[in-house]
Amino acid sequence: MHTLKTTRPPALADVNADTSQRVVVETSSMPWESSPSGTVSRKPLYREGGESGPVTSLVRYAPGGAFPEHAHPEGEEILVLDGIFSDEHGDYPAGTFLMNPHGSRHSPRSQTGCTLFVRLRQYPGLDRPRLVEDTIARDSWRPGLVDGLEVRPLYSQDGYPQSVALVRWAPGTHFQRHTHWGGEEILVLEGEFADEHGRYPKGTWIRSPHMSQHTPFSDAGCLIYVRVGGL
Repeated sequence: MHTLKTTRPPALADVNADTSQRVVVETSSMPWESSPSGTVSRKPLYREGGESGPVTSLVRYAPGGAFPEHAHPEGEEILVLDGIFSDEHGDYPAGTFLMNPHGSRHSPRSQTGCTLFVRLRQYPGLDRPRLVEDTIARDSWRPGLVDGLEVRPLYSQDGYPQSVALVRWAPGTHFQRHTHWGGEEILVLEGEFADEHGRYPKGTWIRSPHMSQHTPFSDAGCLIYVRVGGL
């Protein structure tokens, strides 16, 4: 009698799982990795606990790409970077910010192809809203704390530590030194962001731990995604 042996796929390794460490990743130099869907690939920036733990990644859908229906335990956050992302609820062009709360489900796809910034299982709580925000509309932006900054708030909620926004820096803008209570994450969407630790071109992902400090500026101007708190 022959016994058939089955093999499980290898467990996904943790990526930048120690949130007490500062991390800088130039995503443009990273290779795309395949996903369980052959039409979707990804670049993991943060992963802890394999497929069942929290994940932050860039995700690319090939034209006509799709992913099976799935739930969103502890929530899902999406920023559409290019192309058009879709699900059964609608179509979301570049610049759309989505928040799918715990307990929601969808069947994502992209007819044209798209690139997304995605955060999974990092928004626990039963009372978080579903959000669909158009960040391109100029009437949704407001002046920042210093001249040269514009801010587009995306998400904050009483009782939860996270705050998410887009921030546009005019060329030559400088911001005061400040402390990151609860940590800070930045994805550079356009231009070049900088601080005393280095310069960060488009595509750079930066995670700064709780109570870290910096004095940011931008000589050329830039657009960044910023998430503060909850690390």
